[in-house]
Amino acid sequence: MFRKRAKHRLVVIGDSLSQGFNNGCIYRTDLNYPSMLVNSLDDNIPFDQPLFTSQGGLPLNLEVLIRGLCDIYGKSIKPSEYLSAVKYLYSTSRRIKKYWDGEYIPLNEERRIPYHNQAIWGFSISDSWLMTEKHSREYVEKNPPRFNLMNIMHGNAMYTTARRVLNPSFSKNCENNSMIDNARYFAENGGIENLIVYLGSNNVLGAVTELDIRYSEADHIEVPPYERTHTVTRPEHFEWLYRKLAEKVSSLGAERVITATLPHITIPPVSRGINANRAQKSQGYFDYYTRFWVWDDSFDPDIHPYLTKNEIIELDIIVDAYNQIIREVANEYGWIVVPLGRMIDKLANRRMGADYLIPFPEEMVTALKKNENTRYLVLDKKHAHLTSDYLRLDDENGRIYKGGVFSLDGVHPTTIGYGLVAQEFYDTMVANGIQFKRPIDWDFIVSSDSLITYPPYLLIELRKILRFLSLGPREQWSRLSSNLFLQVMNLFNPGNGRDNKEHPSDEAGQAAIPHTTGSEEIKSSGE
Repeated sequence: MFRKRAKHRLVVIGDSLSQGFNNGCIYRTDLNYPSMLVNSLDDNIPFDQPLFTSQGGLPLNLEVLIRGLCDIYGKSIKPSEYLSAVKYLYSTSRRIKKYWDGEYIPLNEERRIPYHNQAIWGFSISDSWLMTEKHSREYVEKNPPRFNLMNIMHGNAMYTTARRVLNPSFSKNCENNSMIDNARYFAENGGIENLIVYLGSNNVLGAVTELDIRYSEADHIEVPPYERTHTVTRPEHFEWLYRKLAEKVSSLGAERVITATLPHITIPPVSRGINANRAQKSQGYFDYYTRFWVWDDSFDPDIHPYLTKNEIIELDIIVDAYNQIIREVANEYGWIVVPLGRMIDKLANRRMGADYLIPFPEEMVTALKKNENTRYLVLDKKHAHLTSDYLRLDDENGRIYKGGVFSLDGVHPTTIGYGLVAQEFYDTMVANGIQFKRPIDWDFIVSSDSLITYPPYLLIELRKILRFLSLGPREQWSRLSSNLFLQVMNLFNPGNGRDNKEHPSDEAGQAAIPHTTGSEEIKSSGE
C-alpha cells in the first residue's frame, strides 16, 4: 500500500549546536547544520527558524565586536586607547541589550505555527518539556539583569532566545508550549518525516566553563535552569532524563528519529591544557586545564582556576557513559544514531600529539582549495591546516596557523565546523536509506565562514586582545572591560539566567578573586 510522505521533511529539537550558536551568540541560523542538511535534502523544503541577525546576534557577537575594534584601532589597541575601547564595548553592548529587550522595536512576530527548528542554546534534556515562553517571560520579569560598567552582557539572553523560538508571536494560545509541544503540532498537522533530537551536552558542559565539578542530586534533576546548581548530571540521572525524553519523542510518531552521540567536552579549546613541566611535550592528557586565555608561561595553580588531569578523565568517562545510554535507548526505539562524538574525537590534535593530522572530508578540502582566501590551508586532498586549538594568526602575514574548527567562544564550531557536523549527519542518514538530492555544499560553507576566510586583524595579537577582554580588576581599564570572556562562559553554566556576577580573572599573573554560585564556591587558588 502506498504511504503518503509526511508533510514536514525535517523538524529539530536541540540545543546550541542544532541552533547554530558560535562566537558567543546566536546569529546566522541559516548556517547551522540542520540548514545545511535541508539544502541538500531537496529543493523548496519548508524549514522555518527565527532570525537573530539584528545587532550582530544575541547576546554578543565576539567576531563582530573584534571587527568593530579593528575598524577603529587597526591591528592593535595601544594602552592609551584602552579607555576609549572600553567605552566602545559598553555602548555597543548597551545598544544590543536595548534592542533585544524590545526597547527599539517590538520583537513579537505575526506567526501562527511553530518553527521547524526548536533548538535553543543552553537547554539541557529536561528543558525540552519543562521550559515554555511563559516561564521565560516571567523569569525575566522577576529577575531583570543588572547592566553597568562591570556587567555588559545581556543577563537573560537565553530566555529572550527561548521566547522567540517557542512562541514568536508572544500569543496567549502558545505561551505554555514547550519544544515537545511545538514538535507535536507538526506531528498532528501533516506528520514528521525526519526528526532530529540532539540534547545532553549542557548536562555536563558547565564543568568546563566553570572549571568546577558539582554533581546532580536525585531530588534536583528535573528542575528549570534557573534552579540548577550542579554542573554535571550523574549518569544514572542522565539515563532517567533521556528515557523520559525518548518516551515523549516516541509519542510524536515521526517516521524517523535521528540522534547523535555527544562530543567529549574536554576537546574544544574552552579549557586549555597545560603541563606542570612546561617544556614537556604532551600526547594524551595535560596536568591542568584552565581558561583558554591563560598562557602556559603565566599559569599559576595558586592563582588560576583549573581542573586536574584526573578530573578531565572523569568527565570523559561520564560522557562515555552518556553515549552508551544514548545508543541503548536509541536501539530500543529504532532511532538512527550519528557517531558525532567519535568524529569530534578525531579533532583532538593537542591530545594526539604534534605530528597528528586531522582527517577531513575530501569535499571540504577541495572547497578550501578552490577559495582563494583559504587555499593556503590545504596540505593534501584529505588534510588541511585547521585544528581544534583556539584560533591563532601569524603575526607577519595574518594567516591562520592554529585553530579554525572552533569559534571565538572556545565552545562552539565555526561555520566550517558546523559543516563537519552536517557531513557526519549526512553520511549517517544516507547509510540508513535517507535520500538526498545533492551533497553538502562545501563551497557555500567555506565562503560563508567569514572568521576563516577573512580573520580579524586584531587576532594577530591574540594575547593582547584576550588580555583586554578578560583581565581582572587590578588595572582601572580592565575594571571597565567587565571580564567579557568570563561573562560569555557564564552563559553556558547551570542557572545561566541568573544576573551575571563579576568573575575576575587574570592572564598576566595577578590574583584572581573567587566568586560564588549560589552556595557553591568555584575552585580557585588551588582549593
